[in-house]
Amino acid sequence: MTWLSKVFELAPGGLNWPRAVAFLDAGLVPMFVFWAIGHEVYLLSALFGLLFAALADPGGGFGHRALYIALFALIGAGVTALAFGVGSEAWGWLVLTSFVVTLVSGLAIAFGVRRFVNGMLLNVWFIVAVALEFSIHDEARITSYVWAQVLSWTGGAALWITVTFLWWLIRRRTDQDQPFSELPGDTSRRELTRPLILFAVIRAVVIAGTVALAYGLDLSYGSWIPIAAMIGLKPSLEQAALVSAQRLAGAFIGAVVAGLLLWVPASESGVRLFAVNRGLEMVALVLFMHGAGIRLWNYTLYTAAIAAGALILVDLPQPSDNAAEGYRVLWTLCGVGISLIVMLFAGLLTRRTAKTPSQQT
Repeated sequence: MTWLSKVFELAPGGLNWPRAVAFLDAGLVPMFVFWAIGHEVYLLSALFGLLFAALADPGGGFGHRALYIALFALIGAGVTALAFGVGSEAWGWLVLTSFVVTLVSGLAIAFGVRRFVNGMLLNVWFIVAVALEFSIHDEARITSYVWAQVLSWTGGAALWITVTFLWWLIRRRTDQDQPFSELPGDTSRRELTRPLILFAVIRAVVIAGTVALAYGLDLSYGSWIPIAAMIGLKPSLEQAALVSAQRLAGAFIGAVVAGLLLWVPASESGVRLFAVNRGLEMVALVLFMHGAGIRLWNYTLYTAAIAAGALILVDLPQPSDNAAEGYRVLWTLCGVGISLIVMLFAGLLTRRTAKTPSQQT
């Protein structure tokens, strides 16, 4: 119970509702636009572009912030094009690209912790985008273009730049703090030691393996395996055991919540199905909003909110039934279980690495 209480321990001063409301206000813009033009399939790209641009925002003067976010958005546009370009190809390409993207994002630690975090964000987006493209590929009623997904992602990031510009003017052109101050801002270079390289390779192999398992075996709703594994995986050797446990718990809770919500439209059709789907998109946006506001309040609930919102929007185009909910929970357990095994292995690797220098001394 002591361990469980730590996983769900709340920090009273960790709530940041102004930040959450700012994200909600900005997120309503792409949601209304895509509802108006009838292309909701591009909403997920826009919301992730908006959310991750906010997470990558370094703070400071507007010129510096705009340039940094624009560069992040440009790299993200390339990742988006790659994900939606290969998402409907043979599963071998999915495995190869997943391995490369995960490995590169892990090795980004050489350019500083801040850029490593940004690389992890783009890595998560790549896995989610592949899952979305795979889920809509076989749906004849849904049309999705790679260039439009890239434009949606870029538009979401550009929207955050616009928000920061307006806030900069309101504050009389004064510098602003980093919106997500809890994220590291260190950009100093780091040496790529053998343990860091080895762990980056392990993560890349795990993600590639879960992608092969999900898409190679053509599992129903199998995309939940790599998504759960990516969310639950320990991003670095230095991450504390408590945070790792919170990531695992949050990934599972988010998947259960998403599965229950996706059960709602199972028996609906026609106008009611349309209304329920729009309602679920709004729920996903509200979940992202809560994620933006509660990250310091409790990391488990933050992870659960982001995971639930992403999984809802990824699987919304697919039909839902009782069997689908069973598959989703089962594959989530598989993804979380794989993450747990890998993190235990990483813990052993960390202890062994720590012992080696002491023995040499």
